[in-house]
Formats: sequence, structure tokens, C-alpha cells
Amino acid sequence: MAAAIISQVLETLTEILKDKIQYEVKLVRSVKKELLDLSEKLEEIKEVLDDAEKRGVKEKNVKRWLKKLENTAYEMDDILDEWNYSLIKHKMEASVEPEQKIGCSFIPPPCLWFKKVSVRRDIAKKIEDVKAKLDQILKDKDDFKFETNSQPPTDAVREQSISSIDLKKVHGVDVKIKQNDIVSKLILDADSVQILSIVGTGGLGKTTLAQLIFNDPQFDENWLKIWVCVSDPFVVAVVAKDIVNSVRKETSPQDVSQLDVVLQNLRDSISGKKFLLVLDDVWTEDRDKWEPLKINLEYGAAGSKILVTTRNERVARMMGTLDGDIYHPKELSPEECWSLLRDTSLPGKSGEECGKFENVGMKIASKCKGLPLAAVVLGRLLRFKNLDGWKHVERSEIWELDNEELKLFPHLVLSYNELSPALKRCFSYCAVYPKDRRIHAETLIEEWMAQGYLPYVRGNGAVELKGREYLENLAMRCLFQDIEKSESGEHIEWCKMHDIVHDFALFLRKNDDKERSCQVCDSSFASHVQKYRSQYWDKGESCHVCDCSKSVRVLRIKGKAPPVGMEKLIHLRWLDFRWIELPKDGLEIICRLYFLQSLLLSQCKLTEIPRDIGNLVHLRRLDLSGNRELKELPESMYSLVELRSLYLKYCSLKEIQKEIGNLVQLRELDLSYNREIKELPESICSLVELQILKIQYTDINCLPEALGELSNLRTLELREFKVGSQYNKLGILKKLYCHFIGSLNLEIYCSSMSEMVELVEDARQEQLKTLLQNIETLKISFGGRMNEVEQSSLSSSSVWMEAVEALVPHDKLNKLAIRGYKGSRIPHLMSSPLNFIKEIHLTTLSEVSSLPAIGKLPLLESLYIWFVEQLKLVGREFLGIESSSDDDAVAFPKLNKLKFGQCSKWEEWEDITEEEESSAISIMPCLTDLSIIWCSSLKKLPHRLLRKASSSLRSLNIRGSSELVKTYAEDKEGSAWRSISQHNPQLVLCQKMF
Repeated sequence: MAAAIISQVLETLTEILKDKIQYEVKLVRSVKKELLDLSEKLEEIKEVLDDAEKRGVKEKNVKRWLKKLENTAYEMDDILDEWNYSLIKHKMEASVEPEQKIGCSFIPPPCLWFKKVSVRRDIAKKIEDVKAKLDQILKDKDDFKFETNSQPPTDAVREQSISSIDLKKVHGVDVKIKQNDIVSKLILDADSVQILSIVGTGGLGKTTLAQLIFNDPQFDENWLKIWVCVSDPFVVAVVAKDIVNSVRKETSPQDVSQLDVVLQNLRDSISGKKFLLVLDDVWTEDRDKWEPLKINLEYGAAGSKILVTTRNERVARMMGTLDGDIYHPKELSPEECWSLLRDTSLPGKSGEECGKFENVGMKIASKCKGLPLAAVVLGRLLRFKNLDGWKHVERSEIWELDNEELKLFPHLVLSYNELSPALKRCFSYCAVYPKDRRIHAETLIEEWMAQGYLPYVRGNGAVELKGREYLENLAMRCLFQDIEKSESGEHIEWCKMHDIVHDFALFLRKNDDKERSCQVCDSSFASHVQKYRSQYWDKGESCHVCDCSKSVRVLRIKGKAPPVGMEKLIHLRWLDFRWIELPKDGLEIICRLYFLQSLLLSQCKLTEIPRDIGNLVHLRRLDLSGNRELKELPESMYSLVELRSLYLKYCSLKEIQKEIGNLVQLRELDLSYNREIKELPESICSLVELQILKIQYTDINCLPEALGELSNLRTLELREFKVGSQYNKLGILKKLYCHFIGSLNLEIYCSSMSEMVELVEDARQEQLKTLLQNIETLKISFGGRMNEVEQSSLSSSSVWMEAVEALVPHDKLNKLAIRGYKGSRIPHLMSSPLNFIKEIHLTTLSEVSSLPAIGKLPLLESLYIWFVEQLKLVGREFLGIESSSDDDAVAFPKLNKLKFGQCSKWEEWEDITEEEESSAISIMPCLTDLSIIWCSSLKKLPHRLLRKASSSLRSLNIRGSSELVKTYAEDKEGSAWRSISQHNPQLVLCQKMF
């Protein structure tokens, strides 16, 4: 890992020697010699680091030498950072000084000159101290006789891996035996809630066994199944909340500070119910934490069971598991390990080909110590190696480690040693996250950038892309799990680390030296900062910055106020200040932390942004969302040319200035819920790198036409896209190729035949068709006023049908809503068996008098028909059955909800014939809910048709339909109702008359 920080320092030294020396000229001549000497020494050390880091895993004296080297390199990095900071600070101060017209204009003011000399002397002294430490490290290096690097490390190419568990490929006879044994015991009745435990080391397959049991078919009926990953620390309220959310199938937040309330919710959720609760990965041995949960779980029905997985048998006993209910999964046999390793490393190979690797493969499998995780990780490592590569792994001395702590990690050490120095650093940094924490990929990559772990790559977004490449690389090596992809499936969005992998990352960062002491902070805090240069402060109002925390690069703060002395944190690159009420002077201090790359200030009750925000020239991500009193942005903010992401959601901005065009590297802009923004400046169309634009719930009616020229724009979020002479042209969309997050709301305002014809022509463009193929939910609303002549002409014209047919795709569309349609006939797509829409809403169809054969739609599940003013008859053609002799015919095969509303002239719903009722024709076989609301003229329901559907029908809701209510009210003998309900006694009739 020292190689990564040394490479970083060397890059900074090179930059300073080239650029900063030129800037300061005479002031740094003596320092230049020291820097050149440092560079030569670091280059000399770098040559042996590959061998040193491999030996450092098992040799404690080498590890201590590496730690000294790493700490010295960090110290040098901080010194160079201070130098850069002083230069930037002096430039900023000079920019606000009155113009000096004495002599040449480039001579700085005397006070600044003096400051620079003072800073130079201070830096020179620090460099001299570091050089002395490095000389001693170099002298010690020779004692270890390290081998020189034969070649620079490279990132191995790996096939994309997946994180999901394939239960069909679980290996081991014992796991199946254990599954049957535990299931047999779990299904037995008992007088109280029974607890069973699976105990074993990390990577042994405890969770896999629990998953097999949890998914056993015997628990599919009459059992409430709950899965909760507990992990460490064990917080009663959090575990109880997770159980409640699992039962209620929701993720609504609960106030976990009110323990009694949460436990009451838990009791109510499981009371009287027979449940199977899996508590996966329990660590706590504290009985006081377990008892409140256990007491409330006992409210479940008799026979309920709790299945626990843990690494510690004492945990199982503390939870009340009897000796006979503790199960220890056996390690895989060498043959089973080889089978798993072979399937992972040689997929698709013939038996003959696998036979070539079997001898050496069995030797490697025996070194997995029976851990399935070890076999999988090693299998992926071997997958891209030839037979010689396998032999090299088998001969590796890494398996002969004596350190007891490493017995869990040898399989991981092999994968780790193949990582490049930068990847090693990125991987071990992940130990900063708590166990079982979902890691947000974008945030993790930003933190890697803040720490300087990602190499500089030219090009907009190139560094972030390198970070994604690193993340994918680590995931392919099974160093991450529970991978969650983005909606597009292009990259990782969330991930986790397996516990054993997390333990290994912690081991790599472990410092065997005596922990640093600090008079202000506890030793663990100081040690954490030293190891990670990252910290999470949750100290409320007593948060103070001390010397031990000055080197922090990544900082999360939770409390009521900014920390005292925050101006000392000059090395900060990533700062999370969310949900803290930030005073103006606090924000001004932040604006002097010149190296900030990511600044998160959402929900900070900011009312204004100081012009000094322009000092943060390295800022790449700025989050100001949720500051509802923020009404304008300073012009200086538009000078942040490095900015990639700008979040302004839920502010109160009145406008976006034309200077936004200066943010040439901006890729994501969120202006959602700024309801007073009425337009976007044309200059936004110069943001050629823009990929995501969110403007929903603003008052923007018309987008700049050139927006369609942004070839990188992939996501445009807006509540509706208005089309018309005073709004947008539909042609803008055909150039965007946007995803629209799978949803598009079109509001079309046409006032003449010519505008409708133009709309149809635009909709038929091939590029727009390509865009619409990605839409899953489409809402089309027609508005605008027409004169009577135009309205009459348009209603009888086919242009309305042509417009809808052109706009509605057939492929991926799941939900379609059409409102304000003024054509006299419904488009043909509504009766096409090639249309796979699942939900249709037809609202305010002023000229439609009949319904087409919608029953032909094969996947339609919900149909809503509202305000069809001219509808008088729903005929048999509505069912889509062409002949009663077609016994295989099915009308509305998937329909479960059918709702008519506000069809005031609807008088008749044509019934099927007696012959059709007795035939094998199937009509609405899945219908469960039929509603007829405020259809005042309808007198009678189609009894034969409904009898056909009554086996599934559960609710018949008649409201505000006076003639229907009258029919059933006058049916003294109930024959009309009985004719519908006789095949379904569970059918509920809801009759109301208003």
C-alpha cells in the first residue's frame, strides 16, 4: 500500500518542480535541491516496494518498516499540500488587495511577500525533517535485501462476475443434510418460540445454509417469513424496526430513538402469527441487548422459530439456543472444494480439459481449508491462468503463514497481491465503512479521489471512469458482494463487503505500532485518522479540531454546529455537512478550504452563498439541495469550471443565469422543485458534457431548442413535456435519445389541423421512434382551444388516430394514459393482439361513441374509462371475440380491474348470448374488481357475461349510478343479484346512491 502514496507524492513533486518553482523563482531555489533529492530517494524505494509489500503481510519487521515509510510519505504529502495551499491563499489575498502601482504591476504587496518568505522557510524546515526520516528508512531498507521489481504491476483483466447466489450450485453433502435436519426441526410444533443457531467461521457457508432453509417449500404456506441481517453493532431498535418493515412489506422510517414504540410495533406485527425469523450474522454477546427483543418476539404464535447465524458459539448460547439446536456446518472436503473451485475456474470445459488441471487443482483446493468463499475467490483468481499459473499459485509461500490472524485470509492474500498498488489502497480503504454497510459506489469513488488513490488521467470524467474501473475490478475478484446495478445496468450503484473480506481489509490497515496519543481526542480517534485520513464526527456541540485530525481528507460531520477550528482542515477534499444548520461565517470558512472536491451542504438552512465559493476551484460535486430559503446563486459560482455535479433540488431559485454555460464539464444538473424557475438560458446548450438534467416541478414550459443538440444527454427528468406553438416542438425530443427514467408525460396543445399534421410528421421520425421504445409509462394529454370549424374537421379526421398511433410504442410500454382525445374513433392499437400494454387509462374522450375490441389485448390487467361523454353502448365487439364457435377464444385474458366512471349517456352494456355462455369461450377469467361510478343512465348489467367472470370476481362497486341502484333496489326477490353471485359467494356488492 505504501507504493500508492509514494506514487502520489512523486506526482506532486514533479508538478511542483515544473510549475510552482517557476512561479516562486528566487524564493524556492534552496528548496528545489531538497525536492530533487527527495524524488531520487523515493524512486529508489519504489523499486523494491512490490517485494516489500508481499513480505510485509507475514513479516512483522517488514510491515513496521512499510508503516514508517507510509507515514513519512503521508507527512511529505501534507507538506506539499500546505505549500500549494499557501500559494493559493496568497493569490486569493492578493486578488482583493488594492492595486499596487509602485514599480511593476506583478510585484506582490510587501505584506504578502513577507508571508511567502515565512511560509517558504517553514516548508523548507519540514522538508529537511522528512528527508532525515527518509534517510533512515533507506538505511534500514538495505538490511531486508529486497528484490527489485522485475516489471511494474498491472491490473489483470477479469471476466465480469456476478454477486447473486445460485442455490442450484451449492456444493457439499453436509449442507444438504444440515438443511433437512434443521427444516425437520423447524416445522415441528412447540409451546413457545424456539431458537436454533448455525455457528461457524466466516466464509464457511452459514448464510448460504440459512438461505436454503429459508427458501424451503415447506415454509411457503402458513408461515410468516422474515429475514434480517443483524451484523455489528447490535441495536435493538434497529433490528426490531427491520423486522416490522419486513412484515409490513415496507421501508417506512421509524423513530428508533423511541425504543418502547418500536417494540410495541414489533409486538403488534407478529402477535398471534407463526413466523420463521432468520437473524443473520449476530455478533453481540450482551444479554441485555437481546432480552427486550426476545420478550416481544414471544408474542408470536406457538411453533414460531428463530434461526440465528453467528461466528461465536457464546452468542448462540446467550440467545438461549439449547445444545441440541446448535449446528456447526462442516467444512467442504477437498473433493467438494475442488468441485467448487473447478466449476468456478473452468466453466464450460470438458472433462478431458479439466483433467489436465485436476492434480494441481486438488492441491490448491486442500489449501482452501474447506471454506467455500476461499474456493470461489481462488477459482476466480485461477480462471484466467494456464497450467503454469496454477502451479505457481500452488507453490506460493503465502499458504505457509504462521500468523494466527491470517488463517482466515490466505485465499484473499493471493488475490490482494495481484492488485496494483492503487487498487490495494482502494480496497483496504473500504475497511473505513462499518461491517455489512451498503456502500454507495459514487461516494466511494469520490472518497478514493479525495485520498489521491486514483491516478490522474486527462479528459473530462476520466478520473471518475478510472474509479469505476477499479470498483468493477475489485468486484470481479469477489472482493465485493450484493452488487446492485444502475437502472441502465451499465455500472455498479451499491455494493457490500463480505465479513471475511472486511476483516482482511481491517488487518491490512492494522498498525502494530503504539497508538498515537492526543490530549484532546481519544487514542482510537487519532489512530483512525492516521490509518485512513478519513473520519466521521458525531460529537454534537463539543466538536473541536485538534492537531491529530489536521491531515483528514474525508470528513463526515453530524451534530448541531460546525467544529471549532475547522479552518485548520486545509487538506480536506470531501466534506459532508448535511442536515447541519450552517451559519454564514461557517460557510465562509468552508470557502477557504481550497482543495475541496466534494461539498455536501443539503438541508443546511442556507439563505445565501458567499461569493468566496468561487475560491473552491477544484470542486467537482456541490450539493445545495433542500435549502428552501436559497433564492439566488452568486455569479462567482459559475466560475467553478471543474464542477461535474450540481444539485439544487428543493431550493427557491428564481432563475438560472446565463453564466451557467461556463461550467463546461458539468455532467449532472438537478433543478427539481424550484417552482419559480420559468426558463432555462440558451447557454445551457453549450454544456456538451451534460448527461443528466432534472427539471421536474419547475415552471419551465419551453426548453431551449438547441437542447436537442446535446449528444451526451441521456436522462431528462421533467413532469411533463409540453408540445405546441407556444411551447416546445416535438422534434426536440427526437435528438435527445433520453431515457426519461422510463416515463414520459406529453401535454399537446394544438389549435389547428396544420399543427396536428406537423405533430404526426414529427412523431413518425425514426429517431423519435427509437426514443419512445425506451418508454414504459406514457401519458398523452391533448389541450388547447379550437374554433368550431377546426374541431368538427379534426374530429372526423383520422389525424387524431394517426397522432396516437405514431406516439405510442408497442414494445416496452406497460402503462398508457390518454386524456382529452377529440377523435371520434379510438386508435387501432387498442385492439391489436401485438400490443402488450398492462394498464390503460382513457379519460375525457369527448367525441368517442363506441369502444373497440380492447379484449384482444393479451396482457392488459387494468382498464379505466372515464368521462367518455358520447358513449351510449358498449357492444359485444368490446370483448374482441369474433365467433362463438371459437372455443379457444379468451376475452381480456389477464384483466383484473375494470372501471367505468362519469359516462353519463351510457345506457346499455350488451350481454353475450345464451349459446356463448354455455360455450368454452373464456371471458375475463381474472377479473376481481368491477366498478361503475356515476354512470347515471345505465339500467342493467350483462348478467351472462358477469356469470362467466364471477368465479374470480370479488368486488362489484356501483356508486352514483341511479338507474342501476334502482334496478337492484326493486329486485325484491334478489334474482338479479343472485344471477351474478350464484357462482361466487365471496362477491361483495357495494351499492350507494347519492
